[in-house]
Amino acid sequence: MEAPNAVLVMGVSGSGKSTVGALLASELGWKFYDADDYHPEENRMKMQKGIPLNDEDRIPWLCKLHDVLRRDVASGQHVVLACSALKKVYRDILIQGKDDAPLKCDDLGKEEKPVEVKLLVVHLTGSFDIISGRLLRRKDHFMPPELLQSQSDTLETPSAPESFIQINVDKNLSEIIATIMETLK
Repeated sequence: MEAPNAVLVMGVSGSGKSTVGALLASELGWKFYDADDYHPEENRMKMQKGIPLNDEDRIPWLCKLHDVLRRDVASGQHVVLACSALKKVYRDILIQGKDDAPLKCDDLGKEEKPVEVKLLVVHLTGSFDIISGRLLRRKDHFMPPELLQSQSDTLETPSAPESFIQINVDKNLSEIIATIMETLK
């Protein structure tokens, strides 16, 4: 695998994306972004009401994240992004943008040489019971535990030709980080 210039830490809500992503970025000296910080208020309100997001809700959000990745990679910055990215098409948007979508990603710097986001996907996975338990203990988050089932139903596990590793969240944090670091060598 060609060395990635970005790592996506993905999985359902409660899998530990933000915690793992922030620690990994700190270990690597890379920039860290939490995709939750980029949700528009409408998406947050919808989730707070227990309404799952659909593609129309997610595509503009993913396009914004693609533009952030592309901007940083173009400037030589390596990036770790914590984002659910539940479907393969969502991960594709993060890498390539969405030229054929009715809602296009920004056309920032179209005249410039295209920048390739080389993404390693780290899929954090675990049993429904473990992740559900984590969500129930989490305070002050807009994502209610009731939406875990809809996220699990939506999840498309990464597969070839995607560049990915899958890590079970029953490992401790240092084991998870060590596994990712070993993959990046």
